[in-house]
Amino acid sequence: MTLRLYDLAGADPQIRFSPYCWRTKMALAHKGLTVETIPWRFTEKAAIAFSGQERVPVLMDGDKTVTDSWTIALYLDEAYPDSPALFASAEARAAGFFIKRWSETQLHPALVRLIVADIVQILDPADREYFRQSREASLGVGLEDYCRDREANLKALDACLVPLRSSLKATGFLGGEAPNFADYAVFGAFQWARCSARGDLLADDDPVALWFEKLSELYGGLAAGAPRAYAA
Repeated sequence: MTLRLYDLAGADPQIRFSPYCWRTKMALAHKGLTVETIPWRFTEKAAIAFSGQERVPVLMDGDKTVTDSWTIALYLDEAYPDSPALFASAEARAAGFFIKRWSETQLHPALVRLIVADIVQILDPADREYFRQSREASLGVGLEDYCRDREANLKALDACLVPLRSSLKATGFLGGEAPNFADYAVFGAFQWARCSARGDLLADDDPVALWFEKLSELYGGLAAGAPRAYAA
């Protein structure tokens, strides 16, 4: 049975840009599982009301519904133990949770300062007012003003990436010799930026950029082939 995944989309249904959905899509590919993705937009809350919450990813596996990228990853390893593991051990799971939280609390905010004003422009018209009002209320300032000092924001991102660069230089992947869910938790953030924002944020020779490129080409170029909202 094919799994189905509600996946955040822009006005163009081919533009899929949620960092959390990208974590899940990479995890499914890692497990060798086929998934049908369903484009979903911020104001389509009713479409996923059956899941008991209002955010994606929402994964349907037969009569089972699973939400939250972390919970989905744990479910996939439990439900499909004979396919490659996302967490090879309890220790890998604990390390992966730490990296997930680092990504959400440190990396995501640094990226928001660089991409949020671009994101609002790619949304379906029905989503734009909701997105702008909710994000500006949270940030306490207009989106364009929040992103205005690009040079300073790039420097802040560069500082944020110091521990990630050090780790990748030493191990190649956050999972060690091969990627695991820890890699996908961070990868999703950069794919978010790649798909939804203008310009590149990393130098071509940055260890993070090289790692991102390797992951992008995995699974038949799943991520590399994803459309970008803005030309590179």
